[in-house]
Amino acid sequence: MSEGIMSKAATMEIPISSNGDTGSLPEDDGLEQDLQQVMVSGPNLNETSIVSGGYGGTAEGIIPTSTIKAPPFPGCLVQPHSPRGPSVSPSASAASRMASQAGASAGSGLHQPHPSPPVGGEEVVRGIAVEKFDIVKKWGINTYKCTKQLISERFGRGSRTVDLELETQIELLRETKRKYECVLQLARALTNHFYSLVQTQHALGDAFADLSQKSPELQEEFGYNAETQKLLCKNGETLLGAVNFFVSSINTLVNKTMEDTLMTVKQYETARLEYDAYRTDLEELSMGPRDASTLCRLDAAQSQFQSHKDKYEKLRADVAIKLKFLEENKIKVMHKQLLLFHNAISAYFAGNQQQLEQTLKQFNIKLKTPGAEKPSWLEEQ
Repeated sequence: MSEGIMSKAATMEIPISSNGDTGSLPEDDGLEQDLQQVMVSGPNLNETSIVSGGYGGTAEGIIPTSTIKAPPFPGCLVQPHSPRGPSVSPSASAASRMASQAGASAGSGLHQPHPSPPVGGEEVVRGIAVEKFDIVKKWGINTYKCTKQLISERFGRGSRTVDLELETQIELLRETKRKYECVLQLARALTNHFYSLVQTQHALGDAFADLSQKSPELQEEFGYNAETQKLLCKNGETLLGAVNFFVSSINTLVNKTMEDTLMTVKQYETARLEYDAYRTDLEELSMGPRDASTLCRLDAAQSQFQSHKDKYEKLRADVAIKLKFLEENKIKVMHKQLLLFHNAISAYFAGNQQQLEQTLKQFNIKLKTPGAEKPSWLEEQ
């Protein structure tokens, strides 16, 4: 009986080719038929077996897939299947690829090597770090030398490069800026107070006009007082336009033109301090012994000193030119603004409305009428 069963099993394992003859199929075709049988029968993939020598092999050549530890795909992790969850059957082609890759992994037993990080990226990062370190190092050395020079000047131990003419002009500019800032502050206070006066006159004129209609016996007196306040309010708005123009021009002169020149002066003073610091360093090295290391340091100090000297001379020339242009611009602007301020104030307090309006036309000042809408972009073109 056992011989019958074995002969039956051997008969079932005989491969049949497409023309009906018996022969040995390729390994891939055998695996595909095996997997098709698995798909039809529906067992779990963990329970299937892979025949190492084809269907004609013995039972010793059967390798259970549950004993294969290699992952189905290189570099992937095998997720354990839940014993109670439903099993999903893959397609035939996918199962064929999985089985072939599993067999290859089991045969070789080699793991995929981990990719090493690119060497070029590390070199770039290292180069950036070195560059930043050099910048910080140069900044620290420069700051130390400038601080040492500044302390020496404060205590009277170090020498200082002085341009008497330029230093006098710079000090005069700073004093002029302080005085102009005071004038600007007072002009703004005058504008605020006069604006309050104009608003009060406008409200008083409205009150007189209302009382002239409600008081028939005093209608004439309230009427001309209302007209007077309205006229003063109109002239006050005209004067406010002139004063606002004066304040705007002074503000531009002080906070933009003068401030720009003083920023260049600050750069010049910083360059002067660096120049003196490196000059002192060069003098100290020149007075020391002359050996090989000292000569190298002396050459480097000479190069740095020449660089800072060129920067100092360039900024000194820039400051001299800006001071000259600033003085010319200041005279031109203040001549126009002081004439405007004088004519507008005189015409207002003299009650000369025509002269006040003529002053605004002379300086091309346009008043914004109350309640006027902003012109459209077509009108501005």
